[in-house]
Amino acid sequence: MKFVAFERAKQGTGASRRLRNAGKVPGIVYGGEGEPQLIELDHNALWQAIKKEAFHSSVLDMELAGKSSQVLLRDLQIHPYKQQVLHVDFQRVSAKQKIHMKVPLHYSGEEESQAVKFDKCLVNHVATELEVSCLPADLPEAINVDLSKLEKGATLTLKDIQLPKGVEAVLHGHSAEDTVLVTVVVPAGEEAAEGEAPAADAAAPAKPE
Repeated sequence: MKFVAFERAKQGTGASRRLRNAGKVPGIVYGGEGEPQLIELDHNALWQAIKKEAFHSSVLDMELAGKSSQVLLRDLQIHPYKQQVLHVDFQRVSAKQKIHMKVPLHYSGEEESQAVKFDKCLVNHVATELEVSCLPADLPEAINVDLSKLEKGATLTLKDIQLPKGVEAVLHGHSAEDTVLVTVVVPAGEEAAEGEAPAADAAAPAKPE
């Protein structure tokens, strides 16, 4: 995904305020081999870009002063009640250096699963994104997870899915088996119905001999 940035000469609260009044967004690019660089972006173009999932989870091509470089979106400050981006931070990436990034999980197929189609269970998406480590070229925009094999009472963990080639999960001390992605929940009405049957039998009067 591509975007255009412009060099910014001045910094400070006053300069940033004037930029915002002019429909621009102050920002900075840091990391890599270069020095941190002040930039500005067109607010309307940036506002449209941040609505796209890929802008937050993929390597971006930034055009600046006629040159293209690869960056990641690292921080986005948005006004508490206005539709206005106040500041944006990008990090340069190297093709040979692994990056850490949170990637969205895209679930599909649950409506065709045994759990939903026949057992009328509810599928709870416990995790909506996953932090991964990989080279920039291997970073997926999203990780697709097929739920068509889910059964009643099942729990889907990270251990149960196949990550794209070159991609590793960052678990922060947890194991893949402990990282729950999806649970299958029996509706409350169904649980009550199942629990009432034995109780009714126990309450039935004994037949005379």
